[in-house]
Amino acid sequence: MPWRVIDSGAADAARNMATDEAIMLAHGAGEAPPTLRFYGWRPAAVSLGYFQRAVAEIDLDACRERGIDVVRRLTGGRAVLHDIELTYSVVVREDHPGVPATITAAYHWFSSGLSAGLQRLGVAAGMNIPRAAYGQSIRPRHASAACFDAPAHYELTCAGRKLAGSAQVRQGGVILQHGSLLLGFDAATVAAILRLPSPAERAATAAMLAARAVAIDEVLGRVPAWEELTAALTAGFAEALADEFIPAALTAAEEATAVRLAADKYGQDSWNLRR
Repeated sequence: MPWRVIDSGAADAARNMATDEAIMLAHGAGEAPPTLRFYGWRPAAVSLGYFQRAVAEIDLDACRERGIDVVRRLTGGRAVLHDIELTYSVVVREDHPGVPATITAAYHWFSSGLSAGLQRLGVAAGMNIPRAAYGQSIRPRHASAACFDAPAHYELTCAGRKLAGSAQVRQGGVILQHGSLLLGFDAATVAAILRLPSPAERAATAAMLAARAVAIDEVLGRVPAWEELTAALTAGFAEALADEFIPAALTAAEEATAVRLAADKYGQDSWNLRR
């Protein structure tokens, strides 16, 4: 079955997360094909990993003061500030031809598509290979509540710095993976919205994030146009996943589900601040 490609443009946090879930539900019910979606965020938002403790790890007052929305994802991982970026989501059944059986292998599969697309833009992205695969010991290092402080298995890096972060969930036999490709990165703003004990710790965290993350504008010296980005990434996924990707749109039923979920779930503190 060919994949559907949807370019949603920019939307608010509740609508973005609601749309991903609406696609996952429709695909699981056999009402929509496997889907690759691209989208942006307006206004900027922090997405929390499903298991993160909102009040303990995020400065909600700082978010409100800066006009930054807060939303909880279905997927795990740590907090992501979505601002100057392109976000992708992939929705596909676990039994779709070619989909690897394990979560880690699936990360590698999807990251290969992202990497192939970036190569078309002139970005030499590498993958963070699990050191355990080579029998290497893993030395602990300082970690924050922010996603971009370190790459996870098979996430993309450039010159050793994290370029894209991804998270995945599987429900009812369907995979939802979404991730952020940094087009620009403001480490000071990320540090400002984390709950940290002192200005000194905030400054240290900002410096650490700046050293560990990198964005497209720094790698290429420019930010490609949105259409250039989505075309390159679509071609990369088609190449790496050896499948056909066809431009399309949400169905009317998906639109209705997304509107409902945005209002009743992702727009509510009872979901976003539940932990």
